[in-house]
Amino acid sequence: MEKRARFKSPWLPYALVAPQIVVTVLFFFWPAAQALYQSVLIQDAFGMSTQFVWFDNFKDLFNDGNYLESFKTTAVFSLLVAFIGMTLSLILAVFADRIIKGAAVYKTFLIWPYAVSPVVVGVLWLFMMSPSLGIIAHLLARIGIEWNSLLNGTHAMILIVMAAVWKQISYNFLFFLAGLQAIPKSLIEAAAIDGAGPVRRFFTIVFPLLSPTTFFLLVINMVYAFFDTFAIIEATTHGGPGKDTEILVYKVFQDGFKGGDLGSAAAQSVILMVIVITLTVLQFKYVERKVQYS
Repeated sequence: MEKRARFKSPWLPYALVAPQIVVTVLFFFWPAAQALYQSVLIQDAFGMSTQFVWFDNFKDLFNDGNYLESFKTTAVFSLLVAFIGMTLSLILAVFADRIIKGAAVYKTFLIWPYAVSPVVVGVLWLFMMSPSLGIIAHLLARIGIEWNSLLNGTHAMILIVMAAVWKQISYNFLFFLAGLQAIPKSLIEAAAIDGAGPVRRFFTIVFPLLSPTTFFLLVINMVYAFFDTFAIIEATTHGGPGKDTEILVYKVFQDGFKGGDLGSAAAQSVILMVIVITLTVLQFKYVERKVQYS
């Protein structure tokens, strides 16, 4: 007979979920409510005086060319991080799924980057790509590429994309590897017997069966690029040169904490939150229709 847990006390289930509810309320709903309230106010940097201005903060943002440019920067950055990171992770997972000598060591090395702090990741890549000290910059100079992420906006974007991809690649790798190992080997062997080559087997059998994992990682990587890359940008480019790498989440920090414009920063936070929620809902509503669940 199947064993089922029975709660004799009607309050025990609520007590078990209470810590998670408290954490969610304190660290998500309460800050979100504060941001919504502050987004319709103008106040000084110390919060001593406030003025209710309705939606003027939002109007000013959409009339600001720098803020509109940050939308483009964020879109380019997030798409590059998601596409490059997931592609490289899938390739590594395919190789790791094979029976090779030293596979356990290989997998362990691929997991290590996820344990590194984003700030450390930023500093690490900053040193490697430094135009004066970086070993990668010197190697590029030998083949005729003058690398300078301090003055060239394209180079700066490449730097933060590489750092963000490297930080997230372990997370993607783990999920892709788990998804590959869950695919029945009999399906692949049957296709091989029928004469399908490795490339055809991958695109007709393996990749469609990985679509749930791919869809999940797409959502996670987009949210990661929007929110969790702040420390990498702060440690590498500080949004520069100029504002070429100033994504939305970094502009919130610049305007709120450095510029002291708390109302504008709160309005930006609300817009960023709405964008991420809308993006996630659209992905679940439309992209998930093409996901094949086995």
